Amino acid sequence: MYLSRIPLNMARAGAKQLVQSPYKMHSAVEHAFPPGAPRVSDEGRLLWRLDFSERNHSVFLYVVSVEKPDFTHIVEQAGWPAYAEWETKDYHTLLNKIAVGQQWHFRLRANPVRRAADKSRYGIEDPLIGKIEGHVTVGQQEQWLLKRSLKNGFRILGSDEGLHLTVREQQKQQFRRQGATVTLYTALFDGGLEVTDADAFRKMLSFGLGKAKGFGCGLLTIEPFMQQK
Repeated sequence: MYLSRIPLNMARAGAKQLVQSPYKMHSAVEHAFPPGAPRVSDEGRLLWRLDFSERNHSVFLYVVSVEKPDFTHIVEQAGWPAYAEWETKDYHTLLNKIAVGQQWHFRLRANPVRRAADKSRYGIEDPLIGKIEGHVTVGQQEQWLLKRSLKNGFRILGSDEGLHLTVREQQKQQFRRQGATVTLYTALFDGGLEVTDADAFRKMLSFGLGKAKGFGCGLLTIEPFMQQK
């Protein structure tokens, strides 16, 4: 498994095209690997996420992959070919460090949705046949993540002032895919967590969390958690 980071040059038209379309970015990430290379294995799957910095207006593409990638085509189209390439690290170095009780700062762009209950042919509400709806309020999105935390091996940290959790960059995106219009609800979660189940947490880091993993959702990244005083 590998974790990569690619800087994008938003002054270039190619970068804007990729960033504005999850479908085009999905295709670009896929082309970082040969046709026969596995996108999913027993260890994990292909995941990606875009990060936007308000502080210096930088944009980075993060990718978790089974095979070692080659992002030359993305750098040539959307990066700085003469100055910067990309970073790729062995993901196992991080995964092998995971242990119960550790505290981490995390970031996750997710697709917080639910299946709305619908009436079956017998007039009874059936949550299994309802359509998929996006959670649109901050409260709904927070609850979506909290409900999934423990089974994925972590809990959200909190204090007397509340949870160490912020939700921002809520978006509703629409794009064309194979002649159809796809609607994608996303939100960016930042916060602090504690590992409660190391195996489940490692699995989530490798396979992602939630739906729409092919369109930039589900990749949770971590760094050491620093308690604010």
